[in-house]
Amino acid sequence: MTADAPSALAVATLPTPGGPLTVAVAPDGVVHRAMFGPTEAVLETVPDAVVVAPEDLPGGVADAVARYAAGEVGALDAIGVQQPGGPFVQSVWAVMRDIPAGSTVSYTELAQRAGRPTAVRAAASACARNMVAPFVPCHRVVRSDGSLGGYAYGLDVKRALLEHERAHAR
Repeated sequence: MTADAPSALAVATLPTPGGPLTVAVAPDGVVHRAMFGPTEAVLETVPDAVVVAPEDLPGGVADAVARYAAGEVGALDAIGVQQPGGPFVQSVWAVMRDIPAGSTVSYTELAQRAGRPTAVRAAASACARNMVAPFVPCHRVVRSDGSLGGYAYGLDVKRALLEHERAHAR
């Protein structure tokens, strides 16, 4: 996951259990942005992107999202992602990708798994900076007391994703 994004990102909006997910995908199939919301929100962050039909997204991204929505909750795991961030943030994002669908970890546990047990706030900040949800599943991180905490796209989206994954996890 490096900071430089290709200039020819393909953008499409796909249905998910959390609502419409707009993704920006490089020609190599790597997701550079994924946001719950309208296409325009992604286009504001990636001005050189081109809107395409979902079936024209490269790398099998549309298929993986469709399989995820249909209950194959691990389908997003194999999709490559890339977003800017320093070494600790990258390690936090990598740890998030290792949280199995259907389960959650606390921000404290996330910091521990990323190798810096006292960096709970930094781990939480990495969640907030994630630009490729749900491919990097920050929705699987909750408060120490088990409550949902925050989510950039609202707690209803976070709750819907968690309920979907719990219902289909093996």
